[in-house]
Amino acid sequence: MFDFATFLARVPEQTVLCIGDLMLDDFVYGEVSRISPEAPVPVIAVKREEKLIGGAGNVACNVAGLGARCIFLGVVGEDEAGQILRAAFDRHAGLIEANLVVDPGRPTVRKLRFVSEHYSSHLLRADWEVAAPVPAEVESALIERMQAALPRAHAVVLSDYAKGTLTPRLIRMTIESARRLGKVVVVDPKGLDFSIYRGATLITPNRKELGEASHRPVRDLAELDAAAAELQRTVESDAVLVTLSEDGMLLKIAGAESVHVPAYPVRVRDVSGAGDTVVAVLATLLAMNAGFEPAMRGANAAASVVVGKRGTATVSAHELRARILPAAALASEEKIVFDQALMDERVREWRAQGLRIGFTNGCFDILHPGHVKLLTEARAACDRLIVGLNSDGSVRRLKGEGRPIQNMHARADVIAALEAVDLVVVFEEDTPIELITRLRPTVLVKGSDYRLDQVVGREVVEANGGEVMLVDVMPGHSTTSILSRSERASDRDNGARLARQRREGAA
Repeated sequence: MFDFATFLARVPEQTVLCIGDLMLDDFVYGEVSRISPEAPVPVIAVKREEKLIGGAGNVACNVAGLGARCIFLGVVGEDEAGQILRAAFDRHAGLIEANLVVDPGRPTVRKLRFVSEHYSSHLLRADWEVAAPVPAEVESALIERMQAALPRAHAVVLSDYAKGTLTPRLIRMTIESARRLGKVVVVDPKGLDFSIYRGATLITPNRKELGEASHRPVRDLAELDAAAAELQRTVESDAVLVTLSEDGMLLKIAGAESVHVPAYPVRVRDVSGAGDTVVAVLATLLAMNAGFEPAMRGANAAASVVVGKRGTATVSAHELRARILPAAALASEEKIVFDQALMDERVREWRAQGLRIGFTNGCFDILHPGHVKLLTEARAACDRLIVGLNSDGSVRRLKGEGRPIQNMHARADVIAALEAVDLVVVFEEDTPIELITRLRPTVLVKGSDYRLDQVVGREVVEANGGEVMLVDVMPGHSTTSILSRSERASDRDNGARLARQRREGAA
């Protein structure tokens, strides 16, 4: 059986080189409640806007989200969208090394989407782009940077959106150079002629792209298998992975039977960028020689996470681990979030229903009756209870070396399994003040071993019209006291054993 936990632990050691069409994904969210008097079109009342790294850049963000390093090569124009993307990459400087070549003759690719918050549906998209091959001087600059970066990479992704960055010459030189160095090359293809990707390790068309490239029907698994085999022979790749949306994925390895995996049963909010997540996970796992089938299963799990988010999303190593290595029950698994944007969505849904949101937090290292009492009474004071859980690093800073006794995944599973808890959110900081500020709960709950003026976030909650509640603690029930009793009992047992050994030696 494949050990995903071991491979996920090695993700930070990997570096992926990603080359492709960079774009700015601009999402405008709002509510639609009327038709314009000027024309029969809906009017969107704008609530918020998000500008995100998109296209091939989203592959880089997904690699970084997993905890690996990414060297990214792309093209921008001399415009505001290009400046926004540069600034966005700067915020990822620890994990993404962005090499952006400027093409003054074209705009930065930008996609503006208007999205209804209430219906989670796209209303309109506007594109700014010039879909033509980059000029020779830009192509040469990309090739030069590719050749300099390739020795440092463990795998390569070619993310082709047919906007002109990946010219045939750049594609050929990248694949040939990578294969000479023994590097894995994963291609997310575009267009009708896939022969330009000849020699890639793995190519990842969707159903429609596979049918067009192979000139075969792709209505069922048998037809998909035949078409994938035809494409694999044409491009001389080691394998073809076909993404099938709600039907999962099909993997065809040269000389082997195809493998089909169904999609995870999830609520789909937005499919934007899901393909970027798939190739990022595939490349990262294949860089560690994980094998095609385990890499596909990891990518399938990752896709199920990002389609549950809005906008151009990424998957973290924590989310991927939770999906691949789930908690004992699906209900518990779905209560645990590491991405606070998912918490935002749940809270918006609950608030839209008029529900009262409660919050408490802690390390919860060894669950005991005092914890259960706190959580039960906290839930009684609200309609939905969110528990902020300190990460392992946070617990270590607060409690010292040797803590936590249980890692955050084990602690999150135990807390999420409690009926009183509706959501568990892991936070990295020493205090939950940032989380509380973002959440703005109606009620904030802590144990009575705190005074009101000691409760972190009290001012934030009260300023928003909420209240702070102190729950009576149960004397003698704390993780520290439990550990102390355990140590004393261990010392007594050791003392008794030594005394017995001395008596037996004397006899």
